[in-house]
Amino acid sequence: MPPKPPTAGDQQRIDHHMMGIALRMARRGLGRTAPNPTVGAVIVEPQTGEVIARGWTQPGGRPHAEPVALAQAGARARGATMYVTLEPCSHHGKTPPCSDAVLAAGIARLVVSLQDPDPRVSGRGLEQIRRAGVAVTRGIRAEEAHWLTRGHIVRVTERRPFVQLKIAVGADGKVPRGTGGAPLFVTGAEARARGHLMRAEADAILVGHGTVRDDDPDLTCRLPGLAERSPRRVVLAADAAGLAENRLARGAGLGPVQLFTAAAGPATQALSALGVEITPTRLVAGRLWLPDVLESLAQSGITRLLVEGGPGVWASFVRHGLFDEVVLFQARDGGLPVSENGARAVLQAVAGIAGLDLAERRRLGGDDMLVFRQRSGRVSV
Repeated sequence: MPPKPPTAGDQQRIDHHMMGIALRMARRGLGRTAPNPTVGAVIVEPQTGEVIARGWTQPGGRPHAEPVALAQAGARARGATMYVTLEPCSHHGKTPPCSDAVLAAGIARLVVSLQDPDPRVSGRGLEQIRRAGVAVTRGIRAEEAHWLTRGHIVRVTERRPFVQLKIAVGADGKVPRGTGGAPLFVTGAEARARGHLMRAEADAILVGHGTVRDDDPDLTCRLPGLAERSPRRVVLAADAAGLAENRLARGAGLGPVQLFTAAAGPATQALSALGVEITPTRLVAGRLWLPDVLESLAQSGITRLLVEGGPGVWASFVRHGLFDEVVLFQARDGGLPVSENGARAVLQAVAGIAGLDLAERRRLGGDDMLVFRQRSGRVSV
């Protein structure tokens, strides 16, 4: 006797679970697919619930998740259900439309988290698939998919990357300041490892002149096996004097380093000779104009920007309202957990940040990590 079809409640639970797998697949591409979004796809046998195939956007942004999963499924894709975190593309770019591939494979039902805001797609892919007789379900785990895909969303709609501020403070709530060109660590090894994972999941990492001067960082990912996922390194400096002596400039040949500056002359010439990309940027009220910086990064394909500091840079992003998420690492005081109100007070004190939603918290050794987000408003599904 064939198995009974699932009830509506059962189907909702199945869809929620399977889309969770697709979201985990999509996370694998963070920091590797720019300028394309990272997408996850899962193909499931609807009667048995067997996962036939999984795929995610490959490094460099191609092939997309859907053809990866369809190739893995082969003939078993016919009559199956496909879960995708973002609407399949329906335009001819460097690869054929994914919507065509879905139809050619004989997928019977398509479950999607988000509609793609890219005007080249924006509902057309779903409409094409629906008109061909495929059952389409939208909006499954849309909020999670929104934040996973937010770099693509704001790059298309606001001409900027997703901006994530990373802030680390001691138990006293104060930001450590390096001395003599060496950083001062106030959090433990687990928190620092998490920070390096954030680097691996970013397309670019940004600091200000003061952080380069005080800490002399190289801003690479130093997790075992992930060194090749180090992001583009970006520095903001109204004046480029002295930067040629730092590790970033001396290591420009090992990975991209970009300087946004209003200066021109011997200092920038020396940096350029070392391989640093110089991007002239206007000053407004004595500060580099951040909207220009973010638009330039978006135009170059950056979708996810990790801002590591320092306090002056954080405050500048906050003043402009140009940030999406804040990740606070704080050392525990006597082993006691960091309270939400205490964390909010720290963010207000160090960068003038207020009015965010707490999205996540976790313990990392002797430290706490709290993730705060802007209210995203209505999510397009």
